[in-house]
Amino acid sequence: MSARDGGKPAGGGGLRLEVLSADDIDAIHAETLNVLEQTGVFVEDDEALDIFADGGARVDRETRMVRLSGETVEAAIEACPHDDGGPTQFTNFDEGIMYVDPRTGERRDPRKADAGDAARLVDVLDNIDSYSAAVRPRDVPAETAAVHGFEAALLSTSKPVGSEATSAWEVRACADLAACLVGGLDELREHPIVDFGICPVSPLKLPRDATEVIIECARLGLHDTVLSMAMSGGSAPVTLAGTLVVHNAEVLSGITLAQLTERGAPVTYGSSTTAMDLRFAAASVGSPEMALIGAAVAQLARQYRLPSLIAGA
Repeated sequence: MSARDGGKPAGGGGLRLEVLSADDIDAIHAETLNVLEQTGVFVEDDEALDIFADGGARVDRETRMVRLSGETVEAAIEACPHDDGGPTQFTNFDEGIMYVDPRTGERRDPRKADAGDAARLVDVLDNIDSYSAAVRPRDVPAETAAVHGFEAALLSTSKPVGSEATSAWEVRACADLAACLVGGLDELREHPIVDFGICPVSPLKLPRDATEVIIECARLGLHDTVLSMAMSGGSAPVTLAGTLVVHNAEVLSGITLAQLTERGAPVTYGSSTTAMDLRFAAASVGSPEMALIGAAVAQLARQYRLPSLIAGA
């Protein structure tokens, strides 16, 4: 499951597990700013490079590396709509690559109808607050699969729906569909029933699909989650502290791009970061390391006064 932790203290409807001291948080933040200023992040798309450059970042067009000053990053954090606490909510995990048909038991590629069925299941589960794209349909063109899956889910649940859009066009298409239900884009901003999300590529890369979604969501004033999937011992340092620095740098670089695009753009600090299982070179989802990282990430998000989306088993 994935928990959205707004940071409300235990006993008030939220969950809290603190694994970092105040000094730990300060040290991770300071080292994150050092990484972003000295090492930087690789940015694939020219438009994103232009936005970073216009925002005062040092941009090397040849290597496509962007280096951000601490002042720029902290100003971006301050520009975000702040979250001062709220109940912990839950959503299903995404995005399954295979589907077990509940009627026949067949293991097969997901279809558009399956996305609707998954959303209907989420709709009747009182402990699940929103629907994330459980599967990506394979019986529709790949270029529009995210939009098809979003439409099927949107028509099958009364709960907010997460989109797996990977381009600016898909963001606009999904936004238009959601706007039809609530009465327009202005109403959608006031009553968001759609959530978008992107993942940097560890270590320290913002690919084109991620920056397109970040930029378009910011321009539309719609919510976007920047979620790192770094792996300790694989795409990040083997130590949990080092992994948290890489993770934090990736998320804050995406959040900074959102705020440089449109100050005040709504964002969530996300994590599906864990350790790499060295036996199988795979992400160890559900491991103790993932739980520790998730708790630490929630603390970092609270320090920044941002809502967090934390993945787990």
